[in-house]
Amino acid sequence: MNASLQAIAIDSPQYEAEAEYFEYSKAANPIAAKIISRIPYKTFPAALCATGESRVIPLDLSQELGCEGPATGPGLTANFIRLNAGDRLALQPNATSQVLYVIEGTGSLAYGDSSFEWSKGCFIALPGLLSTQLSATADARFYYVHDEPLLRYLGVERTQDRFQPTLYPAAVANAKLREAAEDPRASDRSRVSILLGNRNFPQTRTVTHVLWAMYGIVPAGAVQKAHRHQSIALDFIIDCPVGCYTLVGAQVDEHGKIQNPTRIDWEPGLAFVTPPGYWHAHFNESTEEAFLIPIQDAGLQTYLRSLDIRFT
Repeated sequence: MNASLQAIAIDSPQYEAEAEYFEYSKAANPIAAKIISRIPYKTFPAALCATGESRVIPLDLSQELGCEGPATGPGLTANFIRLNAGDRLALQPNATSQVLYVIEGTGSLAYGDSSFEWSKGCFIALPGLLSTQLSATADARFYYVHDEPLLRYLGVERTQDRFQPTLYPAAVANAKLREAAEDPRASDRSRVSILLGNRNFPQTRTVTHVLWAMYGIVPAGAVQKAHRHQSIALDFIIDCPVGCYTLVGAQVDEHGKIQNPTRIDWEPGLAFVTPPGYWHAHFNESTEEAFLIPIQDAGLQTYLRSLDIRFT
């Protein structure tokens, strides 16, 4: 045998206790082998934060994912926040990226030396090194996503902020979305939406280096054709009439129709999970517009060159 291939006997059993060896075909696809679980479909109703004391409400799927929680996906946790008038809440997950959408209410936010006011319809992007202090002047609710599960899995602590606290005022975001909707080419596009960006991340064009946040319209009578990507989507329905829904499935046929789909009927304030790699299409069978926010780990996936968005 070639000397370079010969094993060298080393008497170090204490360093071998955690070592394992697998034949390639039995370990290369642990999802198909059901060694690791798939990300499940799941919906979370607005009623979870409709009443009660001020609190953060994790939308927790950690048991289904087989991971330490709370976690809504392997790398992200989605939450509802209820913040009653006159109350304060402190947010300090071990996270590098946080995005909040103000469902209703008014108040202010402080993060280190930064402070500003917020109101219904605003988006807020935050780093995670310092504690965030939220206070409300009117009863408020938020949709809130951060990347603590990613850091937990990696076994790391955040050590620096990659960007400053950033406010996306409702009036500006709504004007930009309306501009996209009124573009003459809007009807030719797969989605009528805007992506929130941050000048610190010109390569990914995302709201943080980990998170992507999209603000979109499904026009009256529209079908937004199926597409897929390798990032989990944590979707939130801002507002919708009856007759709006999403179809999700693993395969499409030669005509781009999702086969054996799961149907998710929309309602205002609903949050739901779209698993990575699954085809999904949005339908609005009403005569009014509907509005949604998908938040994904697509900033990270784009940087890794693994997002792999595909359209039918």
